[in-house]
Amino acid sequence: MDKLYIVIPAYNEEANIEQVIRDWYSVVEKVGGESRLVIIDDGSKDSTFARMEALAKELPMFIPVTKRNQGHGATVLYGYHYALKAGADYVFQTDSDGQTLPKEFWDFWQKRADYAMVIGHRKGRQDGFSRVFVTKTLKLVCRLCFHVTVTDANTPFRLMEAKTLKENLGLVPKDFNLSNVILSVIYAKKKQPVLYLPITFRPRQGGVNSINLKKIFKIGWQALKDFRTINRCMKV
Repeated sequence: MDKLYIVIPAYNEEANIEQVIRDWYSVVEKVGGESRLVIIDDGSKDSTFARMEALAKELPMFIPVTKRNQGHGATVLYGYHYALKAGADYVFQTDSDGQTLPKEFWDFWQKRADYAMVIGHRKGRQDGFSRVFVTKTLKLVCRLCFHVTVTDANTPFRLMEAKTLKENLGLVPKDFNLSNVILSVIYAKKKQPVLYLPITFRPRQGGVNSINLKKIFKIGWQALKDFRTINRCMKV
């Protein structure tokens, strides 16, 4: 039986975390075996982790983890390494804001043996202009910096075969902020089999979005410099 680890980063998500845990727990429960749901609290200042710990008492396939605040990208990487160390066969990542739908996971799971990564393509997004702008900008930047086309580089809805993920993580700088973007680029540069499937992407289901335009431009400018450095070092 394939061992699935679902990894989800969380920061100040007390408004969403209980529903997100229950929704995604149903997936690992159905897959069964040694599959696990792992949520990594990124040093939240609210009751996110306390609520995670409380639910873990009744949900044996759920693992709550906490660490110091490092940002979304570093927390995603932490989750990937955690899953690989635990011996996962497949690693799935999504976010804790309730924007993605667990019921759409099963189309991805059915195709797991045929692709190194199956990733969501957010069509008809409902999460605001600034987020759509970021995705379109990243697509252009990836094309300019790496000469590859990625349909939706930073989608938080991706299923990855563990062996390939482990090989590719070695090319990602430690604690890199746009970790999912650079992983999408690496898969594309290596011409590894990747399938994009359309997914629903709802508005945030509760809480406050921590990203604003000022942060977006700051992250984007730093990413452009980082991408240039990575491209010179990447030998794929």
